[in-house]
Formats: sequence, C-alpha cells, structure tokens
Amino acid sequence: MKLTTSYRDIWKVSLPIIIGSAAQNVVAMTDSVFLYYTGEEDFAAIGFVAAFYLIVAAIGFGFSRGGQIMMARRAGQGKPDEVGRVFYSTVYFELALAIIMFLFMTHGAYWLFASLVDSDVIFYKSLEYLEMRKWGVFASYFGVACIALYTGIARPLFIILDTFLLAATNIFLDRALIFGMYGFPEMGIAGAGLASTIAEYVALLVFLIYMVLDRKNRVYNIFKLPKWDPVIIREIVGLSVPIVAMSVVGLGSGFIFFGLVDNFGERALATTNIVRIAYLILSIPAWGFCTGINTMASYFVGANQPENVRTVLWKTSFLCLGITTLMIVPLLAFPRYFLYPILGDERAYLIDAAYPVFWVLWGILSTFSFGSIFFNGLIGAGETRFALKIQTLVAVLYVVLIFLVVHSEWGTMSLAWAVEILYWIAIFVVAWLFFRKPKWSR
Repeated sequence: MKLTTSYRDIWKVSLPIIIGSAAQNVVAMTDSVFLYYTGEEDFAAIGFVAAFYLIVAAIGFGFSRGGQIMMARRAGQGKPDEVGRVFYSTVYFELALAIIMFLFMTHGAYWLFASLVDSDVIFYKSLEYLEMRKWGVFASYFGVACIALYTGIARPLFIILDTFLLAATNIFLDRALIFGMYGFPEMGIAGAGLASTIAEYVALLVFLIYMVLDRKNRVYNIFKLPKWDPVIIREIVGLSVPIVAMSVVGLGSGFIFFGLVDNFGERALATTNIVRIAYLILSIPAWGFCTGINTMASYFVGANQPENVRTVLWKTSFLCLGITTLMIVPLLAFPRYFLYPILGDERAYLIDAAYPVFWVLWGILSTFSFGSIFFNGLIGAGETRFALKIQTLVAVLYVVLIFLVVHSEWGTMSLAWAVEILYWIAIFVVAWLFFRKPKWSR
C-alpha cells in the first residue's frame, strides 16, 4: 500500500468509506422515513431512540477506529504480518464489548430514557423499538472490525457493495414488518427495530464470505487465528478510549439535544427529526472523509512524512465542503422536489416547519467540513488524548448553550440548531492551531 497527498488518493481511500460509513445513517434514516407514515408519535419516537442507538453503534465503531489506525500504521511501516494480529485483537475486543452493551440496553435503557423523556408515548415506543434493535449489536460490532481491516489497508471497495446490500435488505424488511406486507406480521415501530437487526446480520454474513474468497488479504495472515494478545488489546484500548469518549461526547450531546427539544413538545421533536433525516444524508460525505483522513494521517505518520498530514487535511476539507454544498443547495432551492417524494404530503406541515432550519444546517455542514476533518487528523496522527480534551470542553459548552436556548423565552428551533455552528468553529480553530506548531512539523 502506497499513498500520496493527491486528490486521486484522497478519493481512492475516502469514496468507498463515504458509502460504507453511511451504514448506520442509512438504517436510521430508513426506519425514520417508513415510520413517518405510521404516525407523528412513531416518527417522534424513532428520532429519539435512533439517536441513542447511534451512540451504541459509535462506541463499537470508535474502538474499531483504534484498530484501523493501528493497522494503517503497520501497513505504512511495511509490517503486513502485524496487520492480521491487530485485526483479530480488534474482533476479540469488539465481541466482548458487544456483550456489555447488550446487557446495558437490556437492563439500563429503561432508567436512562425515563430520566430524559417527558412523554409516556415516546418513552414506551422507544423501548419497544430497542427491544428488537439491541440484538443487532453483535453483528454491528463484528462488522465494524471487518470494515476497519479493509479501511486500514486502503482497500475499502467492497464496503460499498455491502452497504448497498444492508440498505436494500433494511428497506424491504422495514416495509414488510412495519406495515405487515408480503405475509409478514404488522409490528409498527418494533418491526423497524427487527428489520434493521436482520439487515445487519445479512450484511455481516456476506462480508465474511467475501473475506474468505479474497486472496489479496492472505499477506496479512487473515486465516491464522492468533491467541488473545493482551499487549495489542491494551494498545487498541489505549488508542481507542479517547476516540470512543469523543464519539459518546459528540453524539451524546446530540442525544441530549433531542431530549431537551422534547420540552418544546412532540410536534417540535417530530420537526427536529425531519432536520435530522436531512442531516444524516448530507453529513455522509463528511463522516466518510473523516474516516479516510484517519487512515491517511496515520499512514503518513507511520511513513515518517508528517509534513504531508497538513496538506492532506486542507485538500480533504475543501473537497468535503464542495461536495456537501453541491448536495444541500438543491435541497434549499427545491425542497418539495427532494423531500415530498420521500416523506409525502401526509404531514407536509412538518416539512414546512423544518425548512428554515435547513438554512442553519448549511452553516453547520460548512463548519463541519473543516472542523471534523482537522479534528480527525488529530486522531489519525495519534493525538487522541488532546482531541478528547478539546471535544469534552466544547461539548460541555454546547450542552449548556442548548439548555439556555431551549429553556428561554427567546429560544427557537433554528437558534437551538445554530449552536452547533459554534461547536465546529471552536473544534477547527484549536486543531488548526495545533498543526501549525513547529513541534508538530518536526
């Protein structure tokens, strides 16, 4: 594997990841879109509980990112044998972690939701969804370990096909299980949880079959099952804990945001979910570039080329901004043409209420393009603890500002969303200043 700072190599690494990293976003968006047609209460509930499950998924993904960075570093150092050992250590840890998360969702989610949600309807519907969705955590965590391998060695092309399979399976089963079609029982919001769980297992099975048939991965000793290696496990955990903490802090603040918006009423929560669907779609390129920059920054550090890290950060940021802008401008100009075919006219008033927030969303995505890329550059370069300190401080300020906006007389939905612009500006400025230090260049 050999990488340069060219736009071609940025695309080579990032484009498959952009599509592959959309897996959980696609699942959450599909569930939301189908439940939009079942009623406003189901639609509001899925917005809340899906935000929670994204945190669960992000924890597993965060630990896999630690393994991904280590595998990319070993590849940059020309040590293919070590790549396979890191991969299996990642798998072992992910499966152990999946058991812990499953137990938490079984016994702890009730108390967590009760402390955040005022509406009894939203509370019980969220638990109904999670009862089915929690079984997918094993497939999700094993799957992200496999994705980490192919992302770390810069061969993520199959991730595209597997993500399409995941999406197609989830769409079919959502339609079948939510509405009771094709001979399946009508399960409502619980059907959405079951559909997503089954789709993840199907996608994992196909990915494992591909790995068995892929001859190019033989150099990494993929089929040599090593013993539990506590040294590598500790290294993965040491690198990943700050990444996971950052994911929990970032997505957790968003989860709290949904809980606070519930104070505006179920209608406001449903309107916010419309914006969230647009956000899930429009942020897919940024999250893909973030994962790609983890690999490229780690590769250049491993190859002793730190000067290339800043170059690839700026190129990736501008590339991300351009793609995101191309995606959101048509939505702002012709919202009816893009949203009504997906969401229909049943609750068109929610789309109209969400439209002013779409302009705020443009500002969020513009700052997100730079803040998230530079921030993930820190992670890829191994500065995870410093990155954790930054995000924790900024996230605390974010939650405080959201609380003030939501509980004030002058607070509005648009203003509540606009706080995130300040969040990403602060992240970008601190990360940019770090990479300007002479110490980093040396």
